[in-house]
Parts: sequence; C-alpha cells; structure tokens
Amino acid sequence: MVLSRFWLAIFVSSILFVVVSLFTGNSYTLDFILNGQKDDPILVSEKYLEQIPAFVRDSIDLKEDKTMIVNRDLTNPDTTYVYKNKTVKIYSGVQKSDGLLPTCKSTLIDIIIPLIAYLAFFCGLMELLIVSGASEKLARFLSPMFTKVFPTVPKNHPSISYMTLNFAANFLGLDSAATPFGLKAMESLQELNVEKDKASDAQIMFMCLHASGLTLIPTSIIGYRAAANAANPADVMLPCIITSLIGTVAAFLIVGIRQKINFKSASLVLALMAIIAAIIGLLFYVNHLDLIGKNYFTSNLSGLMLVGIIGITLIFSFIHEKKFVAQDTTMFDTFVDGANNGLKTGVKIFPYVLGMLVAISLFRNSGLFEIISNGIGFIFSSIGVSSEIINALPVALLRPFSSGGSRGFLLDSMSTFGADSLTGRLSSIFQCSAETTFYVIAVYFGSVNIKNTRYALTTMLLVDFICVIAAIFVASWFF
Repeated sequence: MVLSRFWLAIFVSSILFVVVSLFTGNSYTLDFILNGQKDDPILVSEKYLEQIPAFVRDSIDLKEDKTMIVNRDLTNPDTTYVYKNKTVKIYSGVQKSDGLLPTCKSTLIDIIIPLIAYLAFFCGLMELLIVSGASEKLARFLSPMFTKVFPTVPKNHPSISYMTLNFAANFLGLDSAATPFGLKAMESLQELNVEKDKASDAQIMFMCLHASGLTLIPTSIIGYRAAANAANPADVMLPCIITSLIGTVAAFLIVGIRQKINFKSASLVLALMAIIAAIIGLLFYVNHLDLIGKNYFTSNLSGLMLVGIIGITLIFSFIHEKKFVAQDTTMFDTFVDGANNGLKTGVKIFPYVLGMLVAISLFRNSGLFEIISNGIGFIFSSIGVSSEIINALPVALLRPFSSGGSRGFLLDSMSTFGADSLTGRLSSIFQCSAETTFYVIAVYFGSVNIKNTRYALTTMLLVDFICVIAAIFVASWFF
C-alpha cells in the first residue's frame, strides 16, 4: 500500500508541476518529458531571427550550420541558437534522464532483456543445485544461524540456500548473479507465506538485509574511479565496507526489534563474529598489497568466485548424476527447465519495473527532483555542512530511485571536482553503500505478486538514510 501511494504521489505531483511550469512560462515544451533522451539539449524558447541579440544573429549568418553556442560558466549551462525554418530555436541545459516513451523502450531493451538472460542462466544453475541435493546440504549446514534470523523459516528449507547465495553474490559485487538468487529466495519464501498478497516477516527481513548492500569488493566503483584517473582507485574500499556494514547491522536491528528476534542467541552471535572477522582478515590482506596488487586482487576475486560457483555446481551435479537419472532427466534438461522458469519470472516482473522507472523518469525530468535536491542542499549549508559534502548529496538522494541516474551524478562529480576530492570519494561511497530501493521493491515483491509490503519500504528508506549519515562521517574521518 505504501509503495502504491508513493508511486501515485510521484506521478501526480510531477504531472501537476509540469503543467504549472508550462502555463507559467518556466517550461517551453513538454516534448522532452515525453520523447527526449538523456543528455539531449532542452528547448527553452523559439524566436524570430530579428528578436535575438545582434551578435548572435551575426554569428549565425556567418556559420554554415546556422548554429551559435554561447558558452557560460560552470553554474550556467551553455545556450545554443539554431536557425531553421525561419525561426531560431534556443536550447539550454541537458535532459537529466530519458523521457517517458524512451524509458518504456530502454526498460525492455536495456534492463529486462539482459535481466531475463541472467535469470535464465542462474535459474538453470539453481535447478541443478536443487536436483543434485546441493541446496539441501547448504541449507542444513546454515540452518542453526538462519532459523534465528528467520524464525518462521523451517530448518533445511530451500530458501536458506538461495538467500545465502544472494548474500554471497552481493558481498562480492556480483549484481548479475545476486538478482536471480534473490528472486528464487523470494519465490521459495512465498511458499511459506500464509497471506499470499502480504509480505511475510521472513520476506521483509530478507529484503531489508539484501537492500542494505553489504559489499566486500566494490568492483564497479573501483572501475569508475580508475577511469576518472584516481591516484588509488581502491582507496574507498574500506569506507564502502564500513558504511555498508553499518547499514546491514542497522537493517537487522530495526527489523529484528520489530519482529522480536532473540539477539542473545549464541549461534547468531558467533555467525556475526565470524562474518566480521572474515571482513577484517580480508581487509588486512588487501591493505598490505601495493596499488597494482590491490587492483589485481579486486578485479579478479569476484570473477573467480562466480566461476567457482558455476564450476562447483556442475561438478557436484555430475558426481550426483544418479539423482537426475532417478527423476528421469539429465543435467542439461534440468538446466533448461530452470532456465525456462527464469524466463517466465523475467516476463512477470517487467510491468512492475516499467511502472516504477517511468514514474522516476517523469519525476526527474519535471524538475521536482532538482528542487528537492537544492532545498536539502540549502538546509545542509545553513547548518554549516561543507560544500564538498553538499556537492555529493545528489548521488545519495537519487540512489534509492535510479542506479543509472546516481551513477551519472557520481561520474559528473568526479569529473567536476576530481576523483580524489572529498566530493568524488563521498559520491563513490554513497553509490556503493545503498541499493536502488524502489527498483528492488518493485522487482522482488512483484515477482511473487505481493501487493502489501507492510513496513519494508519505510525500513529500507530509513536504512538508506542511516547509510548516508554513516558515509558522511566515515568519509570525513578517512579523507
């Protein structure tokens, strides 16, 4: 219900703002909101040739393409004058994201089709894990800890192994694998859910832990920083880990208190201590490496782990091939059956993703997001927050809505202020330590037709806020 109301509020407020802007003269056309593409120039006015300044008119007359660009400073976008069909079109600024109709197209081509491919492949692997008995063995091994975190999930339930693989993929920055494992976990947890259209406690706990984004190797962030010529692209790795760990602990405590989980359980404490010890051990190892060694380690660990998961799955399945024979099937046929299920899941979640991304596109292009962002920046500046932190806030504000949009702000901040500036580093931590909350909510709950997400959305947004505050303190401490 909360997600539905929020989605409706985004649509209605954006449409009202766009209409008011058009009739008050703040916007010249609505076409860019409907048909424009990201980074396209925005048409702000149209005049006859004699109505424009003389120096612009003279420059247009001298140029073959009848185009004149007036360069402005960093705070003001360039203005472009284009003479065509007896009028001069004036463009200023660029579009923040694709318009409504291009978003519909890109959602299918750039997001859903690749996602379906990932789902098909990894769901095929997961079917091998199920038939071979590997998922059952993994669930049995992890049940003592998971039954404390998820009291409503029975011991040895298949969802335990799926959640484990999802957390492991997130931990290693394997986004393409994390989503299929997570969707399979939601599907498995839905089998235990008594009220099918209402999120269960276990599903909410899983979603909030997943969205907290605990990451060990932020490979994409390191890659962006390397491309921006950072002196040490991996220097944000430890702050990213600390911030995402704070977010994960906060999510666990907030949901755990709500669900009355026993935090004094010995197995739970031991598991948390083991995770923290493993993180500290890996950090010590990475810290003693030189720059080339860090880059080599961080760029290969995630890929090696993914290849390892695939290899172990196939080898284990081959060793236990008799289980496939007993079910009158083969390893390859089992993989194909799982891939078919992944394909169906991808088609099923498409409308949920489309609805959310179109709303976000309208929200950004309407100008409402910019007004809110500037307002929050003003509040922070009025209480003495440094401009370096304020300049990174757009990444944090947009991250829950759009991964691509916040990535654009990240790249822009590193280009404008420098990859090694506090703004560039803090933007990197913001991008790494949170999840695209609204996209995740739409995908995961949509995959199992859950309409009532209960307190999942508010908790995830609260954790996002905690991560933002933690990132500011951690970045200020480190850099």
